[in-house]
Amino acid sequence: MAAFNLSQTGGIAHLQFCNPQKSNAMGADFWSDFQPAIHELSQSGRTRALVISAQGKYFCAGMDISMFASGIPTTDTATTREAFPPFIKHLQDTLSCLETARFPVIAAIQGACIGGGLDLAAACDMRIATTDAYFRVEETNIGMMADLGSLQRLPKLMPEGVVRELAYLGSTLTAERGHAVGFINKVEANADAAQQAALQAAERIAAKAPLAIAGTKAAITYARDHSTLDALNHARMTQTLIWKPEDIQRAVMARAKKEKAVFDDLGPVRT
Repeated sequence: MAAFNLSQTGGIAHLQFCNPQKSNAMGADFWSDFQPAIHELSQSGRTRALVISAQGKYFCAGMDISMFASGIPTTDTATTREAFPPFIKHLQDTLSCLETARFPVIAAIQGACIGGGLDLAAACDMRIATTDAYFRVEETNIGMMADLGSLQRLPKLMPEGVVRELAYLGSTLTAERGHAVGFINKVEANADAAQQAALQAAERIAAKAPLAIAGTKAAITYARDHSTLDALNHARMTQTLIWKPEDIQRAVMARAKKEKAVFDDLGPVRT
């Protein structure tokens, strides 16, 4: 069964998890299909924003336990230890593709967003949640360390002390507290309202010059992981690469005439 549906209207793509009977847990189909789908959206240059939502009561309950139907992987020999890091890297890369995509990604989250679901949400650019949404670093509750991005990204999205509390205690972060500490951008009453708010934000992004948005995302992500001086150097080079007077003129003229500017898509990436 497919893990998600993917549609596109104009420059806005919408990926919706469609396995509510399993709380949209991440099974084999997700881990095989998700990264290629995001990669294709990014490579084409036609996508200007992506919304990720979910059917049913829960956004994502994390890794599907069916992934371990043949047993929990072991690292009790040199051979199995050597092969384990590439396995984890594949899982990490599957979620990190959201961060490296050329467009912003907005998650509309309801109900449970735990374990791998939280890893995914942390890799998005923005998060809009329902009042009943909740987040948890579930791994420590089941005897393991989280290793797919939460422990690396969350300290840059909310106070470190809060992250340590969540990771050490395995406690639950409510949408209200998540908004208060800066992890959640906006809280809505229900899933429909959260999805609508995410799509409206995507529409606003899609109306702007794609080169400006792509450069802005790259600059923010780079600045997060580098010194201010390095980030300023990166910004100079990025601006030199994407500077497009035509887009500036279109934006200024459209604003003056109170019209909607029309911009070219990003170019496709050759492979």
